[in-house]
Amino acid sequence: MAVRMYPALGRSVLIPVTTMRCPIRNCKFSVQNCVLDPNKSRKLVLEVKEKLVKDYHSLPLGKNGRDDEDMIYWFLKDRKFSVEDATAKLAKAIKWRHEFGVSTLSQESVKNVAETGKAFVHDFLDVNGRPVLVVMASKHFPAVHDPVENEKLCVFLIEKAMSKLPAGKEEILGIFDLRGFGIENADLKFITFMFDVFYYYYPKRLGDVLFVEAPFIFKPIWQLAKPLLKSYASLVKFCSVEYVKEYFTEATVPANFRS
Repeated sequence: MAVRMYPALGRSVLIPVTTMRCPIRNCKFSVQNCVLDPNKSRKLVLEVKEKLVKDYHSLPLGKNGRDDEDMIYWFLKDRKFSVEDATAKLAKAIKWRHEFGVSTLSQESVKNVAETGKAFVHDFLDVNGRPVLVVMASKHFPAVHDPVENEKLCVFLIEKAMSKLPAGKEEILGIFDLRGFGIENADLKFITFMFDVFYYYYPKRLGDVLFVEAPFIFKPIWQLAKPLLKSYASLVKFCSVEYVKEYFTEATVPANFRS
């Protein structure tokens, strides 16, 4: 795999390239990216903007709105540069962001549920330069915690992780610490919500997903959840604490995974 510079949308972007061809003329296809001539890329971005104005004129403008060209370009890549598919998926994402109130989320607004320690964004990047979202499953109690607050914390942390993406990086690493997991921690509805959020609203942003030291009791939960996770189920790796350490240096490994 080569890495080349393409002046997408008026600036240089690092994009992995393979030799496999996609159906679009002059387009090289990889699992996550499609590379078009800059002029064609720009033309497609403008086509999506025009369709959003015509068909979804009530959607908000600005960052993460219907005129956000970076966001439009990302959804075009996700939908393999299909204007129709990208427009439909993007419109749904923008509407969801507005209704969910993503822009209003803050550390203060999720303070109570965050203090449980059930999830956090790690202070350091992994060895691949990706932000890291850590979930401590044994601290999640669906019978006790407000499900709406759980969802707000989830989205807030995704946004926080995304804000830590270095230039040229596109994915985050998800780590689910399943040590101490019990039936009282099981929450199929929340698992489905979390992966739906990634699938529909943050497509191709979740890289590796590590399920650490999953106990036997987690297996039936996984069998129920797996079909609901769509393509993200293939990203999941069941692993040990020692395996997690391979994603970090000795100085940057999360404290709860140190010996």
